[in-house]
Amino acid sequence: MTRPDRAVPLLDRERSLLEFNRRVLAQARRSDVPLLERLRYITIVSSNLDEFFEVRFADVVEAARSGASEPGSLADVAAEAHALIDEQYALFNDEVMPALAGQGVLVLNHAQRDAAQRRWVERFFEREVRPLLMPVVLDPAHPFPLVANKSLNFIVQLSGQDAFGRENAIAIVKVPRVLPRVIRLPAAVCAPGQQVFVMLTSVMRAHLEALFPGRTVEAFSQFRVTRDSDLDVDEEDVANLRQALRSGLSTRHYGQAIRLEVVNTCPEALWRLLLEQFDLPDAAVYRVNGPVNLVRLNQLIDQADDPGGLRFPGFEPRWPERRWPRGASVFELLRERDLLLHHPFESFEPVVEFLRQAVHDPDVLAIRQTIYRTGDKSVLGDLLVEAARRGKEVTAVVELKARFDEEANINWAERLEAVGAQVVYGVVGLKTHAKLLLVTRRESDRRGRTRLRDYLHLSTGNYNPKTARFYTDLGMLSADPQLCADAEGVFQQIASQARVRPPRQLLTAPFVLQDRLLGLLRRVADAARHGRSARVVLKCNALTDLPLIDALVRAAQAGAEIDLIVRGACMLPPGLPGWTERVRVRSIVGRFLEHSRIIYLRWGDADDEEALYLSSADWMNRNMTRRVEVAWPLRDPSLRQRVIDEALMPYLHDARDAWQLRADGRYERIATDGPGAQAALLARYGG
Repeated sequence: MTRPDRAVPLLDRERSLLEFNRRVLAQARRSDVPLLERLRYITIVSSNLDEFFEVRFADVVEAARSGASEPGSLADVAAEAHALIDEQYALFNDEVMPALAGQGVLVLNHAQRDAAQRRWVERFFEREVRPLLMPVVLDPAHPFPLVANKSLNFIVQLSGQDAFGRENAIAIVKVPRVLPRVIRLPAAVCAPGQQVFVMLTSVMRAHLEALFPGRTVEAFSQFRVTRDSDLDVDEEDVANLRQALRSGLSTRHYGQAIRLEVVNTCPEALWRLLLEQFDLPDAAVYRVNGPVNLVRLNQLIDQADDPGGLRFPGFEPRWPERRWPRGASVFELLRERDLLLHHPFESFEPVVEFLRQAVHDPDVLAIRQTIYRTGDKSVLGDLLVEAARRGKEVTAVVELKARFDEEANINWAERLEAVGAQVVYGVVGLKTHAKLLLVTRRESDRRGRTRLRDYLHLSTGNYNPKTARFYTDLGMLSADPQLCADAEGVFQQIASQARVRPPRQLLTAPFVLQDRLLGLLRRVADAARHGRSARVVLKCNALTDLPLIDALVRAAQAGAEIDLIVRGACMLPPGLPGWTERVRVRSIVGRFLEHSRIIYLRWGDADDEEALYLSSADWMNRNMTRRVEVAWPLRDPSLRQRVIDEALMPYLHDARDAWQLRADGRYERIATDGPGAQAALLARYGG
């Protein structure tokens, strides 16, 4: 008799997210990773942590204030975050930057610069920086300025009197966002073979006293405040969601303060003054040993020359030549067979070409597409605009609430409306996260009779050619009539909010996706109890949905073998006696960001007793109940086997980039110096 599955002690989601960033940071320790890439992993951790504090930790703070969380949970998460950031800066200072200096790539502070370099920096300051600075000395007429989210500033303590004979001691200097944060010095002031960089903050720090003539700078520090960045818009109580969000964007940068970063040399009096100003507790201050905001060191990575071995070898995603000869009509190809694309190993350009052919084909009458994260500049967005200009019926489902992409999506919505496209914003209370592109074409049969035929693209990832070069995702092009009809139903339901025919192939959230997955997991559990083959392999970015976790536990207790490949947060602890002994959880952190969602289930030995789905949805409650999502089956045996061979089995046997989750929530690297899944796929596709 199995125990009640609700008693399984789940892992903490926030700590699991921090553990993911610890795995990313571990990439920066690897000697087999090129040095500039090691620095990039450090910057990725900083970027991830910014979002963690803006979104997840902000929710933890709110839960603690409202009494909705356990006492001490806020302190525990904060302690984990402090420890991780300390590790990050120690790795940056003690390993990565010294190693880069050994290769001639240096970041010099004022004390390390020679006379010629100091003269160059001084001229740069006077010419490019000083004209943009406007220090504010605090007094009753000059209150503490409004500090935007993640903006970089200096707090300065002064002695002496100002021009009016007063002794106001504190000044704030904003670091201009319009200037590069990393400046490369010209070769003329560098030793042969060296690439020398200076931080903008170092330039300003060396010349702070020049901003306060007649006064002495006694102490100073960089500081940066991270704020709650969720947009709080009541969708039920606004007449126009786009206008409400546009208005909300102007205040997002000034939400509740969550974290304060200062350099570790900042005097206590100054950081306490800042804590008081932002109404933060002591635990919210992060005293870092190095530049505040390591994300900006991406600019160094972009500017640095690589004499060899400092970056990953370049690769060019492959066009699927054997399945789609260049120049061939995609519509003719899809009438014969479905086309599966595996990014970034295969190019995203076929997706662009699919839309491009649709735009320029006079027989294409209508194009419908979801837009979630397509970016500020998008060839796909431009093609939709061109399609509308050519008189085609264009419907764009633009998700205005895609976090941190709201402004870009509002701009695309306005551009599309301006040329006559029909733009809808999804369903009130739900985010449209499904990735669908549907093309309707007028065609003639052999007897000359015309009819309309649909062609469809579905994807596990975003319609963003830039991220498609470093996110792993799967996409499929198809002319399957049932699949296309299901997709048409999704668009109709989003636009009209009417009841439509239940889909035959697509599993859609928030309607049936979770229930169907629970039903499939029950089949697996039942097969295990009766001694038949029972297997689950899941690949996703996060596993936090409680009903699905419970169903996985029940299947494991019944005897099913379960492998979970979860990149980020995972609340299901494997290896618990009596509960999850048959569950194994691993995470892959490599050169590319793992992003595809794949669900494989087997509940017997017959061919019709297995299923493989690709999906836009992670196994999180928000994806199952508060988003429009789709999962679609791969019914073609050859495509199903290809996904198993390329996107599941290599990851289950990865011995280079894989980490194994322990029952206590910590991860251990599976280090056997064996093959890595991503490296094997690069080799397979000629990368």
